[in-house]
Amino acid sequence: MPRKRVSARSEGSLFTPSRDTQPLAARMRPGILDEFVGQEQLLAPGKPLRDSIERGVPGSMIFWGPPGTGKTTLAHLVASTTSRVFVPFSAVTEGVPRIREIVADARGRLEMGGPQTILFVDEIHRLNKAQQDSLLPPSEDGTLTLIGATTENPSFEINGALLSRTRVFVLQPLSVEDVEQLLRRALEDADRGLGRMRLVVDADALRSIAAEADGDARRALTVLEAAAVHVGEGGAITTEVAREAMQKRFARYDKAGEEHFNLLSAYHKSLRGSDPQGALYWMARMLDGGEDPMTLFRRAIAMSAEDIGLADPNALLIAVAARDAFHMLGPPEGYLPLAEMTIYLATAPKSHSAKVALDGALSAARETPAAPVPLHIRNAPTGLMKELGYGAGYRYAHASPDAYLPQEYLPDELRGTAFYAPGPFGYEKKVAERLEWWEKRKEEEKGKRES
Repeated sequence: MPRKRVSARSEGSLFTPSRDTQPLAARMRPGILDEFVGQEQLLAPGKPLRDSIERGVPGSMIFWGPPGTGKTTLAHLVASTTSRVFVPFSAVTEGVPRIREIVADARGRLEMGGPQTILFVDEIHRLNKAQQDSLLPPSEDGTLTLIGATTENPSFEINGALLSRTRVFVLQPLSVEDVEQLLRRALEDADRGLGRMRLVVDADALRSIAAEADGDARRALTVLEAAAVHVGEGGAITTEVAREAMQKRFARYDKAGEEHFNLLSAYHKSLRGSDPQGALYWMARMLDGGEDPMTLFRRAIAMSAEDIGLADPNALLIAVAARDAFHMLGPPEGYLPLAEMTIYLATAPKSHSAKVALDGALSAARETPAAPVPLHIRNAPTGLMKELGYGAGYRYAHASPDAYLPQEYLPDELRGTAFYAPGPFGYEKKVAERLEWWEKRKEEEKGKRES
């Protein structure tokens, strides 16, 4: 006898799991906006997003935020509050043919006087260009309302055409207080939560779970459920039980995504800002998240030249030496030269004079691409070239006891231009003295010629 198909609550899924089989995080999903915890910057009374939802005109939008901050829940609430059909779409397993089916069904419902459709695309950043383009016409002509959810920066992952037709709302990690509120609600709710288990939970244990969740409500509820299953009905959840249920706190870090660049930027800016404490912290965050240490070494080597430069020429040498030491030692011992390098670079005197000089020289080179090399510093390997004046008047610096003879090395168009100006700190103080002495020699010789 053929099995009856279980009816679906929302289009696009074959069945809806029963309450008994759903995890706690799914069972505790709020049914109305007022039950939603957190994201006050978006959902407080009078805020544009809440106002558009309550007026029933949400428009297409993208929810961007870390895991467990309520992106999917909020999409469900938009659909239920505005009485629209909620159709989920997987950016991982489904493609353009499925989008065409959803659009056709949505159009059919409208033609029959039925409700509008919300197409919810989880992990929308995983859609390829063709899939993203296929969403443009139906979201533009009102056939459906698109809601996307992503943990990645939309400006990097979503094409401009689709991005310009949606509003982007940024969801923040939940506060410890918000997560604790959700945990208490789950413990008290006898219908959807754990209320019937009559658990005894230490306040410290609850606080610990909330703090260790890193703003991720789903993670916190999963840990609470695991602890509840472990102690059983009427059991006591202590801090020790909570710690066992948590097992390991994983760093929120994506080596290929926006968080990678945020942390790398924080590391560089801490080095530049002469803060060894911050630099060490962001270094440790990246290492703990699984970052390749070579990424840190590459940034540090570049930073040594860009932000320290000639204020401490040893900085570049130490950065390169630390990288080589890591290659020889490997982790974890290799993390020591990485930390030593980080502290050295953060505490070194800073100067970006080399970068300023490079930028100025490149700009001048592009503005005067045909400026001829002065005759006296041209190469003269043949007799003809010597007859033409190549190398004539060149003064060999080592012919002077102090290895310096004033002469012009820039083309006429740039005569007198100064690209490099030494900074006031570290080794550049000596460089400044040397440049000043050479400039004085030039002025003396110029005075002799004129007299």
